[in-house]
Amino acid sequence: MREALFGLNVSMGATENADPVGLARRAEELGFDFVSASDHLHGRDPSYEPWTLLAWIAAATSRLRVATRVLAVPYRHPAVLAKMAETLDRLSGGRLILGLGGGWSDEEFESFGLGARTPKEKVDGLEEAVRIVRGLWSGDPIRHEGVAFKTAGAQISPVPDHRIPIWLGTYGNRALDVTGRLADGWIPTLELAPPERARGMRQRVLAAASKAGRDPDDITLVYNLDIRVDETARSTAAVVAGSPDAVVERLRGLLDVGFTAMHFLPGGPGVADQVERLG
Repeated sequence: MREALFGLNVSMGATENADPVGLARRAEELGFDFVSASDHLHGRDPSYEPWTLLAWIAAATSRLRVATRVLAVPYRHPAVLAKMAETLDRLSGGRLILGLGGGWSDEEFESFGLGARTPKEKVDGLEEAVRIVRGLWSGDPIRHEGVAFKTAGAQISPVPDHRIPIWLGTYGNRALDVTGRLADGWIPTLELAPPERARGMRQRVLAAASKAGRDPDDITLVYNLDIRVDETARSTAAVVAGSPDAVVERLRGLLDVGFTAMHFLPGGPGVADQVERLG
């Protein structure tokens, strides 16, 4: 059995007291394997753009991997993203995890003039994005005539000197099948994929991998969890909470669902203290 990986969310808030880079440095010191940033660009609340922030974090750390959790495909053309990803991975010494999703908030895309997509169009676009990115990373010119995206002999150089992992945040059956066929990791959220549902979803991902001729063990299964280590708090269907012993017991149960990694979103007041306790 592989050793479990542990990741930590860094807040995207750009408020006066926010220090996501300092938090990432401390996460590295505490032994976390990766940090991640979400991808919501629209709104009045001050926030950072995740790609720029993760590049800054990568430059300020030495071992910690940086993950997008997850980039909304409609925001960035996959061919451009392939180039961006290769550059960040190379400059960071091979530490990028490229997380992608079909895009959740239609309001965000409409406000940026990108239009709205149906659930089917989002899954189609996600699959096309993975194929375009992987195709460009191969070094060969690619011509893609898709529904969501097109390329006409696109090519990039240099190409990655190792396999940059792509993790997908997916839930519906078609999207889970795409994950099994094409992705290196699956990162669902506890609230949307509780254990009783996650078991079946996991099996669908792994079955799709096997059907595509892939080794299911090559897929990293990451549970995305709101978490709070606090003796006065209690777990709910959406949040892992309680004393250290209670939290550890709950996490062990979630690993038994079949996940090989945990990603924490610390909640409540005192995020820095939560990070220390989790570490």
